[in-house]
Amino acid sequence: MPRTVRRTRAAGVGIGIGAVVLALAAAAPASTAAGPPAAPPLSRPRIVTHLDFAAGQTPENIALEPDGAADLTFAFARQVARVSPKGRTEVLATLPAVGHPSTPVGAAVTTGLVRTGDGTLYVVYVTGTEAENGIWRLTPDGRLSHFAALPPQGFANGLALDEEHGVLYAADSVLGAVWRVTLDRAEVTRWATGPELDRTAFIGANGIKVHRGAVWVSNYDRGTLLRIPVTRDGGAGPAAVRAGGLTTVDDFAFNGPGDTVLAALSGTGELALVRPDGTHTVVLTARDGLSNPTSVAVRGHKVYVPSAAFVTGQDPNLLTARQDERHRGPGTSAQHDPPGRGRPSGHELPGFERPEHHR
Repeated sequence: MPRTVRRTRAAGVGIGIGAVVLALAAAAPASTAAGPPAAPPLSRPRIVTHLDFAAGQTPENIALEPDGAADLTFAFARQVARVSPKGRTEVLATLPAVGHPSTPVGAAVTTGLVRTGDGTLYVVYVTGTEAENGIWRLTPDGRLSHFAALPPQGFANGLALDEEHGVLYAADSVLGAVWRVTLDRAEVTRWATGPELDRTAFIGANGIKVHRGAVWVSNYDRGTLLRIPVTRDGGAGPAAVRAGGLTTVDDFAFNGPGDTVLAALSGTGELALVRPDGTHTVVLTARDGLSNPTSVAVRGHKVYVPSAAFVTGQDPNLLTARQDERHRGPGTSAQHDPPGRGRPSGHELPGFERPEHHR
């Protein structure tokens, strides 16, 4: 979730500071680890590429390409970019400038991002204006278009894909809602609401994923992880809190076919492993290179964590680490993999690590 940042120049646009960032910078205390001690779940953390804070290269969300490249939204640059396995950054698209954006962070920003099996990217663009606000589509040949309008008074944040049923889900941090958008007709419905999704101060519903017949949502202000079952008719069942105490939780990813989650704790600068029983352990910190991490992606044994440096103002980056088999369970998580492509196992997938890391 983007926060208002110190005054800088991003793509020629000045971004002002707000009171919210001051409160967040004083942020809540570091989250406490829970559960029994265990061998380190993640190892070999390394920064793949350092990004340019002054240019607005503040990565908010991530989707993975079949070759191991990572697609990122650069929130304050209004861009979608791709980081190659060797760390080269290429801007794929820049969303159109908005003359008078009206958003909680004082600027137009790109937030959620997903990739469909044919390589199409869907990106959330928050502007606070009728014409530009909503979900945009970027085709593999570079065509950018406004796909679906969302209420400009809201703040759509995380974006999730259920390609099997042809729908997108967007978590709204201001309106406390989950929007459902059909891929065939771009029909928008308010799919879920409730106090569990509401904000208490700044940011409510934030990250979002589709997993095992349910939509999972994080709530930044409440530090919770929610599970909302999808009913037979496609509606939303009652929300249940599956974990709490996740201070300043942003987006997250499932690290295997089970219900274990890796969650980015943006304000505290940590990555937490959240177990199915709701307990959690911090597995990466600023000492490993995190700087206000915003999201997570998992493929096989590899974990990708973008850091936006929204509060620190220092070293936005993309970090990868290797996941221990004992902490991810059998099989390979497919949440970011293109479906129906006969993808190889996690050991065979190309990626950022050197070849010897796959042995």
